[in-house]
Amino acid sequence: MNLQEFIVKFAEQFDETNVSVFNAETEFKLLVDWSSLVALSIIAMIDEEYGVTIKGADFKNAKTVEDLFNILEKYKS
Repeated sequence: MNLQEFIVKFAEQFDETNVSVFNAETEFKLLVDWSSLVALSIIAMIDEEYGVTIKGADFKNAKTVEDLFNILEKYKS
């Protein structure tokens, strides 16, 4: 898995935001269609796709897509 693949899977969790908006520096919690439902979808996607359970505090502290990717990588190691 690499960052670009993660960005695509991450972006698929958003209904209204075009995938072209997403990059490593995207501050996803500032997006218009960010919601607790999207957060749950992302957590479920990470669990299903990567077999990693993200802790609530880690998710809360992540600001960018790359932050979340780095947390995922930390748990995968």
